[in-house]
Amino acid sequence: MDGIINVFKPKGITSYDVIRMIKKILNIKKVGHTGTLDPNAGGVLPVCVGNATRLSEYILNSKKEYIGELTLGYETDTQDGDGNVIKYSDKIVEEEEIKMAFEGFKGEIEQVPPMYSAIKHNGKKLYELAREGINVERSPRNVTVYDMNIIEIHENKVLFKVLCSRGTYIRTLCNDIGTKLGTYGYMSYLLRTKVGNFVIEDGMSIEELEKKVKNNKFEDFLIPMDEALQDWNFVNVNDEDCFKLMNGLTIDLWGDLKEGLNRVYCQDKFLGIGNIKSHNNVNMLKMKKVLCKR
Repeated sequence: MDGIINVFKPKGITSYDVIRMIKKILNIKKVGHTGTLDPNAGGVLPVCVGNATRLSEYILNSKKEYIGELTLGYETDTQDGDGNVIKYSDKIVEEEEIKMAFEGFKGEIEQVPPMYSAIKHNGKKLYELAREGINVERSPRNVTVYDMNIIEIHENKVLFKVLCSRGTYIRTLCNDIGTKLGTYGYMSYLLRTKVGNFVIEDGMSIEELEKKVKNNKFEDFLIPMDEALQDWNFVNVNDEDCFKLMNGLTIDLWGDLKEGLNRVYCQDKFLGIGNIKSHNNVNMLKMKKVLCKR
């Protein structure tokens, strides 16, 4: 069984809880998710099954879209609603100021990862150290906010939609916007609506998945591996070249092809991921990951 499941993770459970449930439902060990979604957040969690686990790194690098809520005037120790309030300000911020602040966080920005995160420091996760009352210095990281729009402002709450790169902490974004406005802020709500090509409208609950499996309707939830890479370039090779590629050889291709990673097909059957390098107007293709059954 190879493919991807677009799971809707409910609020209140961890991403690893979802993996454990799916392993039990499918009775399969080779299952992995493509990027942790906080326990207090719900939404899209693509889960790779079987050979598709080898695609995890590519889905992990995909753009992600969220709907979040920023509550102004308060700072919590976790930067979200699960933490304890540690700072308060009664400053009134005008709507126009809020809109300008949001505009200022578009593009490439620096973020200092929160202490309550799964990043490791000397082999230990930061949130474990935070629970022990230990605070360590964290280096800022560059992330990209491709787009961010305010949906609604009501009193001290700002509902917004954001499209961002891997590694962006929406909690930290809320905290930093609060600071920019001369007050405080924390993330009071988070819903992940998109990861790469996987959208929330197509998401399936664990309960729905269990019913489909009991009725042997695997085609209703198991998404073919190549659909995760639909925005990639692709090449189609003949049987002779397919044999060479599957045996680790490099083949020459002609035509206007894109260098770098490509989806590779043989007579429309998905083989896996290949890498194209061009030299003297000749395209050389070698498989990077063979994902089909040999």
